[in-house]
Amino acid sequence: VQLQASGGGLVQAGGSLRLSCAASGRTFSGYTVGWFRQAPGKEREFVAAISMSGGSTYHADSVKGRFTISRDNAKNTVYLQMNSLRPEDTAVYYCALRVGPAMTAPIYDYWGQGTLVTVSS
Repeated sequence: VQLQASGGGLVQAGGSLRLSCAASGRTFSGYTVGWFRQAPGKEREFVAAISMSGGSTYHADSVKGRFTISRDNAKNTVYLQMNSLRPEDTAVYYCALRVGPAMTAPIYDYWGQGTLVTVSS
């Protein structure tokens, strides 16, 4: 499976971005999808995850109420809508796929290359 993350960029605090993760190579609907992020000098952390059908979603406490994960299996794409962005959201954002239930640990089978989100104050 190949993953292509896009949609990152520079935004002012309070602004919004929508990240996309497009998958190719396998049946997309058979995978749980997660978003993780890694800021400079910090470990990779869980942001959000969505079940295979899209019926269940999970968001880290730090982004709950501001970020929303969704998926369109017909388009083999997962989205991360990010609103009310803060400087501490600055990081490289990665999407990842795994077989099985969503996990907050980065134990995923396939990873995208990451897209940089920079939030200025």
